[in-house]
Amino acid sequence: MTTPRTEHLVLTGVLTAEEAAQTVRGILAVQRPDGAIPWFRGHHLDPWDHTEAAMALDAAGEHEAAARAYEWLARHQNEDGSWYAAYADGDAAEVTDRGRETNFCAYIAVGVWHHYLATGDDTFLDRMWPSVFAAVEFVLELQRPGGQIGWKREDDGRAVEDALLTGSSSVHHALRCALAIAEEREEPQPDWELAVGALRHAIRRHPERFLDKDRYSMDWYYPVLGGALTGAEAKERIERDWDRFVVPDLGVRCVVPNPWVTGGESAELALALWVVGESDRALEILQSIQHLRDPATGLYWTGYVFDSRAIWPEELTSWTAGSLLLAVAALGGDEATCAVFGGDRLPFGLDPDCCQ
Repeated sequence: MTTPRTEHLVLTGVLTAEEAAQTVRGILAVQRPDGAIPWFRGHHLDPWDHTEAAMALDAAGEHEAAARAYEWLARHQNEDGSWYAAYADGDAAEVTDRGRETNFCAYIAVGVWHHYLATGDDTFLDRMWPSVFAAVEFVLELQRPGGQIGWKREDDGRAVEDALLTGSSSVHHALRCALAIAEEREEPQPDWELAVGALRHAIRRHPERFLDKDRYSMDWYYPVLGGALTGAEAKERIERDWDRFVVPDLGVRCVVPNPWVTGGESAELALALWVVGESDRALEILQSIQHLRDPATGLYWTGYVFDSRAIWPEELTSWTAGSLLLAVAALGGDEATCAVFGGDRLPFGLDPDCCQ
């Protein structure tokens, strides 16, 4: 096993170089030889969290391992461009949830663009382009007339037209990355530009087009993290619900009013704070969740129930560690991570309500 590149993953009160390397090794230990990265060995793999963990590996310089993760996706993509929602321990032959969720399928574009920016590997980009293209086309089949993206397609082919704000915000980010890949390849996709513009408009101006999940912290910060809300609008949204979701010195609630903070949501909020220029508060959030770190593995517990002082669930998930490493990488100035989440070189699409 290689020694991870961790000089930019050192962050006061969060990670030392040794701790960062241990966390990266923890993710590598979860990855199967075929490239699959399940939540943990013996649990399931979903395509979104698999990609997030792969991005963390790229941020640590583990480019070969990350490439294997993307190649796993390419090998096991369905004919319609999708992936199933869950595979037992990353075994493509053991599908445990045959729904095909749009944000899960779109996220490959974020990972592939991140890998390309980290490596400059044109051959990789060419090899992955058919998978990215097919995934985007699958997702856009579920876009509604109002711009929002339907949640998923069931195994019987039925489209679930209800839209989730978090999922659509993640798709917004993915579509921008897909457009960046298309531009790099000099293969313009004007229909995608129209689609991402309509989606951004829906997120910014039409909350009624999405299911009401206001109790979930992801619906709070994901329009910012996904790049649909920027500038003063983004900062205003973060400020508005700060006290609802942030528990001082412990992290971010997954859902109110439950007394449960989670590492993944906390790290993603930190990344969203970095996006809007709030690096000091991002650092405080990351420092606040170090009680979730397992010193034996360098991985992080999914969550903590603070009224009973209990770790729950008792899972050390690859994606929780991945989200933390990506937030640290952004704060540390990792070029590829900053570009992907900061929006550098990412088009906004044709949003008639936005002059950016």
